[in-house]
This record gives sequence, C-alpha cells and structure tokens, in this order.
Amino acid sequence: MTINKSSDLIDTSENSIQLNQQVSQCQICRAQLPLEPRPILQWSDKAKLLIIGQAPGLRAHDKRRPFDDPSGDRLRHWLNMDKTVFYDPQRVAIIPMGFCYPGKGKSGDQPPRPECARRWHQPLQQRMTDVKLTILLGQYAQKAYLPDFQSVTQSGLAYLKQPQQEVLALPHPSPRNNLWLKRNPWFDAELLPLLKQQLSKLTLSD
Repeated sequence: MTINKSSDLIDTSENSIQLNQQVSQCQICRAQLPLEPRPILQWSDKAKLLIIGQAPGLRAHDKRRPFDDPSGDRLRHWLNMDKTVFYDPQRVAIIPMGFCYPGKGKSGDQPPRPECARRWHQPLQQRMTDVKLTILLGQYAQKAYLPDFQSVTQSGLAYLKQPQQEVLALPHPSPRNNLWLKRNPWFDAELLPLLKQQLSKLTLSD
C-alpha cells in the first residue's frame, strides 16, 4: 500500500458526498467490533494536510470526533495548531487505519481493523488531490505506508536526514509514549521545529 497521489479520478462535490455517505454507513467489520460501527474521520477534497492515525478510542467513539482527548492536545501542540484549524476538513483530513473503535486489549486498545484501509483509503486519497503533506502517526500507519519501515524511531530519524518530504512519520501522541519521548530528545529539539516550518508553508491558518 502506498500514498496515492493520482489525479486521474476527476472529482466532483457529488462524488465526494456519495463517498462520504458510503463510508459513514460502512458495516464491513461489524461482527468484529465491540460496539455499533461508528466510523470516525474527517476529510474533504480541499485538504492540504492528511493525518493517518491508528483507530478512534472510546472517547472519540462517544464524542464522534477524532483526537478530542489528551492525545489530540499533544498532537495539536506538535503541529502548532488550534482546534479551529485542526477540525476544519477543508484544511486538515484525518483518516485512521481503522475507522471504528476496535475495543480494549491487554494493554491499550486493540489494533485497528484491517478492512477499513483496504476498502476506503485509496478512493478517499484519490479525491484529496490538494494534499501537500501526509503525517503517519504510529506504527500501524507507518507499516502500511512505508515500504522500508523498521521502527517508529528509525522513521523519525529518516526525516531528519531528508526534511521537506511529502510524507512524515511521527510517534503516536498517546501518553503511553511518554517514555519514548523522554528517551528520544531529538524529537522535540530537532524534528518538531522542522515539522512546524514545513506546516507554515501550507498556509493552513487564517
């Protein structure tokens, strides 16, 4: 699976609305979910920033909004972005690997269901032809989209060697990664300033 930058599919507002309706009504992995299917994502064909994460947590499921939690607060801090910009689908698209809450595991939530990315990522990305930067949050997105993936750490270090790429890998902003952040001070000191500089060129803010 790769980031699809194709513009071969001519987009119309009607097509996007139809696709959004299909995604919102998806039942493909209903039998494997602990709760009723409730796809949580935001997107439009005008978005310049695409964030591909893991799967919505229980709070996102209940609120019907992605990253409205401490993980989201940290992510917005990393991006130097307020909620007005972050939750504007005309500027920011948020497409997780799994669209619905997958349930609790032994430590944290279960992995994202694989059906969502296989079924929906390509048709969604084909319509988002204005995306200038894609952020891969965490190992599940990076394993799916980075052919040479080794670890979250190596993915971040690779960006430091070649900044200004169209695809950037970040650790998931979950509090569970506090230890990783403590052990990798280069992330705050070197990578985040480069990320903010690149985002400033997208003119996402008003």
